[in-house]
Amino acid sequence: MNKTAPSDSILIIDFGSQVTQLIARRVREAGVYCEIIPFQSAEAAFVRMEPKAVILSGGPASTMDVDSPRAPQVVFDAGIPVLGICYGEQIICEQLGGRVEGGHHREFGRAFLEIEKDCALFEDVWAVGTRHQVWMSHGDRVTDLPPGFEVVGTSSGAPFAAIADERRKIYAVQFHPEVVHTPDGAKLLSNFVHRIAGLKGDWTMAAYKEQAIAAIRKQVGDGKVICGLSGGVDSSVAALLIHEAIGDQLTCILVDHGLLRKNEAAEVVAMFREHYNIPLVLVDASDTFINALEGESDPETKRKTIGRLFIDVFEVEAKKIGGAQFLAQGTLYPDVIESVSFTGGPSVTIKSHHNVGGLPARMNMQLVEPLRELFKDEVRVLGRELGLPDSFVGRHPFPGPGLAIRCPGGISREKLEILREADAIYLDEIRLAGLYDTIWQAFAVLLPVQTVGVMGDGRTYEFVCALRAVTSVDGMTADFYHYDMEFLGRAATRIINEVRGINRVVYDVTSKPPGTIEWE
Repeated sequence: MNKTAPSDSILIIDFGSQVTQLIARRVREAGVYCEIIPFQSAEAAFVRMEPKAVILSGGPASTMDVDSPRAPQVVFDAGIPVLGICYGEQIICEQLGGRVEGGHHREFGRAFLEIEKDCALFEDVWAVGTRHQVWMSHGDRVTDLPPGFEVVGTSSGAPFAAIADERRKIYAVQFHPEVVHTPDGAKLLSNFVHRIAGLKGDWTMAAYKEQAIAAIRKQVGDGKVICGLSGGVDSSVAALLIHEAIGDQLTCILVDHGLLRKNEAAEVVAMFREHYNIPLVLVDASDTFINALEGESDPETKRKTIGRLFIDVFEVEAKKIGGAQFLAQGTLYPDVIESVSFTGGPSVTIKSHHNVGGLPARMNMQLVEPLRELFKDEVRVLGRELGLPDSFVGRHPFPGPGLAIRCPGGISREKLEILREADAIYLDEIRLAGLYDTIWQAFAVLLPVQTVGVMGDGRTYEFVCALRAVTSVDGMTADFYHYDMEFLGRAATRIINEVRGINRVVYDVTSKPPGTIEWE
């Protein structure tokens, strides 16, 4: 349950759209707090949150299907503003007395909306008689409106592309305003939250920090908390926030599993022990982890093995500390959304690229997850609010399984050391070029491929190293960074010259849709 939501908030009911997270991004960019809740548990969330407005997302279902998802009736009975998007428009019409049919002209991709009538949703954005690009993704379409609604926008494939009941403040659009392919979409969502719902847009990270600190104190009381500290942004911010809330009731545990970046453990210890004076236990478990992983090539087995061993280490250390009832994690909002997604996965099971896959009952510990309402970029803002230096706030994300998932194929100590050195050189070149803060995440990958090469007067048979760099805002989507060839040539030359075991370097130019942007 969310314990940090402000009183002025918006509930987003998720019907399974791939871009529902982007609705939340746009609402938060407008300075308003929101939560995404799957439709199955939307009524309970509505009662808990008492939102000032509701947004109904798109989704893959058809309203004509038996048992297709519906919005709780309380949403329409509460007298608060409602906005339906794509499938959300169709269920508004279906549930309030209109009609939706299939078999008509489908619209997927770019379309153009004709503005037929003024409405609050379009105010100061689109004028009557103008035509604007939008993004469509639907097969069914509305054919009859519920009582009280009127058409305010049309497209060639959707005669009811935008509708409104101004008296009840219920609006619906067939297109997706949350995606960048609808250029003015963010302004429409801003109109909904500010002009229509009347929310001020004053949700700030300073306010979130104070609410989170109060929530941590209430949850923990005089108990003890252990926090798995990796040195990444998420766990570092979580640790600082919890320490500010409960002081020395928190003990951080840094597990050196032999899969960290070069000098990672020493840098984290120096920061948290010496600068912040936070109790920190450094556990050298590298032999345990690498012995268990050696030769393993399946990425999911790697993750599960690492997660299991992390739990084992934390359990041992918790007993040493004595009386720790809570385990802190840097779980973020996209992880929560995906683990309570349209498929109904349990929220206590964190995605497999995190350290743990849920806590075993034998640990008898509660999770403390103070970042679970935040996106990645919001965590960075909170880190600055807490006084974390930019060198840590701006660090590229580093997964719990570490180098294990950047070493596809079988793992060995030799391969990990080769990868660690190549990765350090690559990041050094990025910093020297002044690109580190421009790139969201960059890392080297040691491919499970060896090639013949000629170096000097001899032939070599060594590994291929892949370099990856992506741009992103919140970690939900990513595009490859467009290096110039001079940089790539310089980085590749250093890696080949300075790292014994690599004789070829390639650059990965794939992009990623919402989800993990790691290699595996």
